[in-house]
Amino acid sequence: MRFLLSLLALVGIGLASPASAQLIDSPVAGRKTPPPTTDKENLWLLDLSTGGRVTIWLRPDVAPKMVERIKTLTRQKFYDGIVFHRVIEGFMAQSGDPKGDGSGGSDLPDLPAEFSYLPHVRGAVSAARQGAPQGATPEQKKAAEDSANSQFFIMFTPRLSLDKDYSVFGRVIGGMEYVDSIPRGEPPATPARIVHAWIAADNPPAYQPPAPAAALPEGEQEVTLPGTK
Repeated sequence: MRFLLSLLALVGIGLASPASAQLIDSPVAGRKTPPPTTDKENLWLLDLSTGGRVTIWLRPDVAPKMVERIKTLTRQKFYDGIVFHRVIEGFMAQSGDPKGDGSGGSDLPDLPAEFSYLPHVRGAVSAARQGAPQGATPEQKKAAEDSANSQFFIMFTPRLSLDKDYSVFGRVIGGMEYVDSIPRGEPPATPARIVHAWIAADNPPAYQPPAPAAALPEGEQEVTLPGTK
């Protein structure tokens, strides 16, 4: 089933820089304290084919199940090579589907909703999920809300109408320019991809740009066998 975000959501008011992510300096009553932005166990690094490394501050204080899923799949190299299959100008860039068409996920069970107070502002990273059909019953709506798995999206601009309807689990705090450079389309004609994903605590190497495709010798043509593409 295709993972979709409503295109009818209204654009939120005001722009916020990813670098000014909600840094909570003192405890707030009823809320768990987030990890510091220097905690390498909660920094997700995405090396993109658009030219650099994106640093995402993970928020296990509000979405512990999704954060744990991200760490598990990252350490299994699940995200390496996956494309951004749905990228909408003025909205968001979506990835995390090994099929590359929005219909897939990992082999792990779906996760329950972890809606929170975190807003869908520029640079917010949120869990994609199935959409409920129009006129859905409460049971159908609940099933859709609890269908997050491996897919995620990164906001280009605020879309506050998504708040408490999708589970925000992180925020871009570095390299947003590489997210902005992801080609648009549904799907893009030439999609960007995640070259490698890392957890900073695992001491990854420095960003390495993807190797360019090898050119064919003059006079030769690429041959595609039936069923290979």
